[in-house]
Amino acid sequence: MKKRGRIKFHRLKTWWLVVILVPLLFLDATLLRLDHIRMTELRSAVLLADQEENDELITQSLDELKEFVFSNMVINVVDDNGLQRITFGTGPFYLEHKYLRDAHKALEEAEQNVVSDANPNGNIYWLASETCKGLAIANGWTWDNANYINCMVTEINKYPAADEIQDKIVASLPSTELYRKNFASPVWAPTLTGFMILVTLILIVVIIIRMLWWIIIRISLLFI
Repeated sequence: MKKRGRIKFHRLKTWWLVVILVPLLFLDATLLRLDHIRMTELRSAVLLADQEENDELITQSLDELKEFVFSNMVINVVDDNGLQRITFGTGPFYLEHKYLRDAHKALEEAEQNVVSDANPNGNIYWLASETCKGLAIANGWTWDNANYINCMVTEINKYPAADEIQDKIVASLPSTELYRKNFASPVWAPTLTGFMILVTLILIVVIIIRMLWWIIIRISLLFI
């Protein structure tokens, strides 16, 4: 029976295998697209939870996204300094709203901890706040807006005696890397998508071997 099976396989025409390959490639592309769409939905849920300032929901959504990406083949196209490149995973994304909330909280704590007695400019936090509050009202900035935080830091830096306070600000502000997420997916995973791609690759290898064998035979016949 094994011999009969090998004979039947050898009788298959190469162009038959090519015909089988075409719908397989289409199916692989569809499955990869579905995995990508699911990843996008989960990533959007994380960003929405961030906008809603729901830390518990952010953690839950991140766990769901990470679990899916780690167990599936997710191909994604990301922007790398203006260039498009293909990567396996979510690509980098940021919890911008959570960072702004935490950064503003850190500024408030620094303002409470730093006294102005040793500062010849007086309470530079109050001076910076007076300037930035006016700009915030004029431009419609909220307290957790990045422009307001940048304005505060810029105004504080204008004072010559602010070096020590600036060091405390830098130390208290959270690192942006803590809010940068980038989950990588495996190149191959034991899922329906993974097995279908494996079957497709095997079929491609068989077709290539058959074509090479056919070329070798044709060349050898020229010297007979």
